[in-house]
Amino acid sequence: MYSSDTTKYLIHLHLEAEGVVEKPDVVGAIFGQTEGLLGEDLDLRDLQRTGRVGRIDVQISSKKGETKGEIYIASSLDRAETAILAASLETIDRVGPCVARVNVVTVEDIRVSKRKKIVERAKELLIDSFEEGSIDSTEIIDSVRESLRIEKIGNIGGDQVPAGPNVLESDAIIVVEGRADVINLLRYGIKNAVAVEGTKISPTIIELCEKKTATAFFDGDRGGDLLLQELLQVAEVDYVAYAPRGKSVEDLSRKEIIKALRNKVPVEYVKEQVPEEVPAGESEEPLRPISRKEGIKDEREEKRKVPLKKKQDAGEKKPKTLGDQINAVRGKRIARFLSSDLSVLKESPSDEIEKEFTDLNGDVAGLVTDGEVNQRILDLVAGKGIEYIAAREFNGIIKRPLTIRLIKIS
Repeated sequence: MYSSDTTKYLIHLHLEAEGVVEKPDVVGAIFGQTEGLLGEDLDLRDLQRTGRVGRIDVQISSKKGETKGEIYIASSLDRAETAILAASLETIDRVGPCVARVNVVTVEDIRVSKRKKIVERAKELLIDSFEEGSIDSTEIIDSVRESLRIEKIGNIGGDQVPAGPNVLESDAIIVVEGRADVINLLRYGIKNAVAVEGTKISPTIIELCEKKTATAFFDGDRGGDLLLQELLQVAEVDYVAYAPRGKSVEDLSRKEIIKALRNKVPVEYVKEQVPEEVPAGESEEPLRPISRKEGIKDEREEKRKVPLKKKQDAGEKKPKTLGDQINAVRGKRIARFLSSDLSVLKESPSDEIEKEFTDLNGDVAGLVTDGEVNQRILDLVAGKGIEYIAAREFNGIIKRPLTIRLIKIS
């Protein structure tokens, strides 16, 4: 249609003719009726010959005895000359033998159109084609530090288990499931983790647990529960830390890891509460003991909330662990509703649990009872934010909420 190298403007014209005409007729009318109209300097033939005006592009069609269409003429003249040339084309009143009308629709500035296309394409390239929009020095430093920590992971023992750089020198170790868990702990500066790396506990892990203070830290799923049971049977573990239920150690954030390790529980308590299946094997997942809820709330905040906590009897020692609370209710046919810091929010007879739940607020973190817990009670507490239930018996459990840990009181 036009040369993209030299064209500045594109004249758009609309043609209507009262009769059937063809393209050569239109081109002939344009040259014939504008010849000598504007003088030698703006003669259309001379302008085309010197390349200052492009070829004439005619797009017409005939229907019902009338012809309509568009005419396009490219120009490298300046604005004034292009405007004069466009206006002269409106003087055409006949095409061949037919009466015709030619109107200028617009004079398009090709450079403006090009600039618009350039801008739009530049926006696309800016958004899609650049890998990094800006340089963040913090990210660069963290990336380099992380790569250094990951490179320090090694393998120890005859079975070459993955381990952090400080496992052999440290007095304490953290036993995790796999290499990815060791890498994640290294990422946050914990260098004394060693991985089981499989379903069978290796001799290296057993030997390390004998010599050092060992903490088991496995995923918060069924696989982690089973691996913990196996480790407790073959190795001397001192503490157990629990990942949030449903999460893997390799996916935990720094805050979640520190919280879990800070709230680890002595293995003696865990062994006292060995997980058991609910009666009749109706639960798909074995019961798992629970430690104290991760994170102790500020005492001043607890006072402002005005909980339903009963006063301790004079001279009675306040229970400090979940094991203490279990011992406090054992054989007394009572139930205790506990807060996140294991303090007693409310105490009631064990056969009135359902009734008491209607008066409790969202501060309740756990339930300890010397009585029986059935499916109806589980359904009732499912939406109350309860994290664990310790009971003497679990009967008729068909469906257990995944968010609640069940502990069988032995």
